Amino acid sequence: MRRKLYLAAVYLLQMIALSEISDPISVQKPDSHSGRFFASLLRDERDLPFVYLTLKITFTLIPLAVLLYVPSLPAWLWWVVAIAYQYLNNVAFKGPYGLMMHCTSHRPFFKAEYGFMNHYLPWVIGPFFGQTPETYYTHHVGMHHPENNMPEDESSTMHYQRDSVKGFLVYLGTFLFMGMYHLCSYFVRKKRKRLLYRSVRGELLFIVMCVALCFVNWPATLVVFILPFITFRVIAMTGNWAQHAFIDPDDPANTYKNSVTCINTMYNVKCWNDGYHISHHINPTMHWTEHPIFFKGTLQEYATNNAIVFDGIHFLHVFVYLMRDRYDLLSKHFVNIGNRFNSDEEIIAFLRSRTKKIDITPFLSVAALA
Repeated sequence: MRRKLYLAAVYLLQMIALSEISDPISVQKPDSHSGRFFASLLRDERDLPFVYLTLKITFTLIPLAVLLYVPSLPAWLWWVVAIAYQYLNNVAFKGPYGLMMHCTSHRPFFKAEYGFMNHYLPWVIGPFFGQTPETYYTHHVGMHHPENNMPEDESSTMHYQRDSVKGFLVYLGTFLFMGMYHLCSYFVRKKRKRLLYRSVRGELLFIVMCVALCFVNWPATLVVFILPFITFRVIAMTGNWAQHAFIDPDDPANTYKNSVTCINTMYNVKCWNDGYHISHHINPTMHWTEHPIFFKGTLQEYATNNAIVFDGIHFLHVFVYLMRDRYDLLSKHFVNIGNRFNSDEEIIAFLRSRTKKIDITPFLSVAALA
């Protein structure tokens, strides 16, 4: 009886949480001359925060990068600038910038008449965060979304044990050393020459730039471009692993059953509702402010499809808990939509069933026939 009362209380609290989602659903309208000017350039004025973030990065991170190449800079000051640069790059800006890039890859930032300005993020700012120009777009929009984490997705998590440290290290190592080759092979296989060209061009130009700048000042190049490059690729694969860690082996192409949603977390405030990965795969062009509303309006679909939703944690938590085998912590934050499970033990068993390695051979055979 006590157990039933406890579960009823937990269910009630979760329903209250769902009715009071704290993730952003709107953006303040521009109330200044500059704000209205910038908004007039955008395809969607709700993306105005992206303009302010871009300006912050432009006038803080880039000047620090330039300063590191100044030959007469005292050694002690060089180290101070290097530390400040790494902090701004990897702590303050990397998440918001990366997800701003994500949003503007799916939905063009500026109006058509100002289309040339859409190149500023991937070609000017992106390299400072270790993003080789346009390869994020080609990988994520050109390959990952069309294939939806199925076997032909070169970043698919299906054929790995997804709560295994060894499995993740193999996954990460494969991407770091073979990722670009696999991406290009995919575009060759699919006869997508334009995406292939953009991928190779961006990757090679970044490499050539780094090699040339190493002859100018290799310590500065290491700090400004190479370390962010490595960091970004590790973070990108960590995020993708967590976002697609739980997969129904009987229905792996079902977006509700191969992705995860994280609600009510500061990560969503800082990183443009990136936690709503299920609805993002359902509609990749949905505006970032619309995801919480869509989620609340389609709860029955989440319940019907046994979708996995966590409350109060984000993808890094999910990743760490999986690597530490802390399913108890995952179950604590699991949202039992529709009261589908009667105990934490049932939730843990369900979550474990979704992280098992999946034999992809039958799916590859179907893909080959298609």
